[in-house]
Amino acid sequence: MTTDRLREVVIAGHAGDVEAIEARAGDSDPAVRVAVLGALDRAGALTDDRVREAFDDDHPSVRRRAAELAGGRPGVGLLQLLDDSDPSVVEVAAWACGEQAELVDAMPGEIVERLSQLAVDAAEPLVREACAAALGAIGDRRGLPAILAACGDKPQVRRRAVLALAPFEGDEVEAAIDRALEDRDWQVRQAAEDLRRAAGEHEI
Repeated sequence: MTTDRLREVVIAGHAGDVEAIEARAGDSDPAVRVAVLGALDRAGALTDDRVREAFDDDHPSVRRRAAELAGGRPGVGLLQLLDDSDPSVVEVAAWACGEQAELVDAMPGEIVERLSQLAVDAAEPLVREACAAALGAIGDRRGLPAILAACGDKPQVRRRAVLALAPFEGDEVEAAIDRALEDRDWQVRQAAEDLRRAAGEHEI
């Protein structure tokens, strides 16, 4: 049964039994393959190459888990998953790009470019939201136009986009924050107030 195989993998991960984990690497159930990635990571045996291999798994749940794990591995490029056919994978990949940004001096230009495209053009609001947030975490000025565009998106996207303005300066940034302070959505207004407060312009 799948539950038995899952339990076996999880226990092996806690025990550091890499051989037992690897024995389930090609399991027919994607839930077990997801567990294998987590178990290898827990056991300290997950390599960058193994994460990259999981990017090609035929099930989105495995690709999502691989994207999540890549967030702490700046040597694993995420461009492939930013073009994934499953929006939920793209969303997690965008989040992971933001996580990687904390570990490197600069993100590759092609990542910034793709995130910028998705922040504006992706069909799924959750993807646009995640990409805008990732661009803010990266803080590369090449991503600013996409963040500014996202400030005019749906409320959930606008909220994240406004917060993503934090690393940037300039008249266009100030104008976007001013507009957000008058937004019809209270959470967008709150995000803008938080930025102003962080800059010492609003009383706490």
